[in-house]
Amino acid sequence: MNIILYDPSRKDEWDSFVLRSNNGTIFHLQQFLDYHARGKFPFHHLMFYKNGTLQAVLPGGLDKLMIYESPAGASYGSFVLGDIKFHETLEVIDSFEDYCWEEGVREVYLTSAPFIYQKELSHNLEYALLYRGFMYQRHYISHVIRLHEMNDILKSFQKTTRNIIRRSLRQDVLTLEESENFDEFYPILVENKRKHDAKPTHSLNELYRLRELLGDRIRLLLVRYEGKAIGGIVSFHCNNDVLLCFYIAMAYEYQHLRPIYRSMYEIINYAKNSGYKFLDTGVSQDTRADNPMTPSLDLIFFKEKFNSRGILRSTFWKKLK
Repeated sequence: MNIILYDPSRKDEWDSFVLRSNNGTIFHLQQFLDYHARGKFPFHHLMFYKNGTLQAVLPGGLDKLMIYESPAGASYGSFVLGDIKFHETLEVIDSFEDYCWEEGVREVYLTSAPFIYQKELSHNLEYALLYRGFMYQRHYISHVIRLHEMNDILKSFQKTTRNIIRRSLRQDVLTLEESENFDEFYPILVENKRKHDAKPTHSLNELYRLRELLGDRIRLLLVRYEGKAIGGIVSFHCNNDVLLCFYIAMAYEYQHLRPIYRSMYEIINYAKNSGYKFLDTGVSQDTRADNPMTPSLDLIFFKEKFNSRGILRSTFWKKLK
């Protein structure tokens, strides 16, 4: 197997492969990674060819300490594969490890998208990594709503949640709209993150840059009260099966109007009607805890009100030298 270091001349080939792969997401696209300022990350993306045919891609970065990490500058990384057999998956991993030895790589970290992002469900990659000596380094928990199993959206929610949403619909004081105006949403997001001693992953300019690069794959749903933006959701079209709620935020002085409940109801409706199988509401970690795996129990409790279930986002690790 021949491994080639990615360069921009191969962008179309890379992105085309990701889009037709079994487990690729928006975060694996060079079209997505291009939003980063040049030089922000030590990108070291790899392309794996067998008999001249592209078999896999691996977005990632190689730092000065010779630690390879995938993803770099994204939520999900690790190997993007077609719907290939186990022995072919093993061949990709073995060729990568040989490459790492030749390049002097000391450690490797790989974080795949959760299994729901696959077109054909398979644990071939995970098993092959474990078989070749990779270990789980950490797990985060995401909460996912199974849209294709919902016949009646409201009936699937907890009773109190159903009542809150029905009351909001009756009162009709909230307006929800599609918007490209991140300026209205971003201060609300910053304040929400500040309450949890955190900052948004993206700057305001980066959100606009992502929208410019990816168009409708980045979606802002704004909630208004008397014309004023009081909350919303930024969602990412990850692939044809999964819509990801990347940011969920509200202005706390309007908490009594329950804008998040209403916006969750609307985004679930949108995702189901658009043909997605899953709505990923994102990781539910306590950002204040010393242990990064510590769950945010309040956040999980909130997400479970909408009939969500926990799934793992896992990172594999191997020390080579």
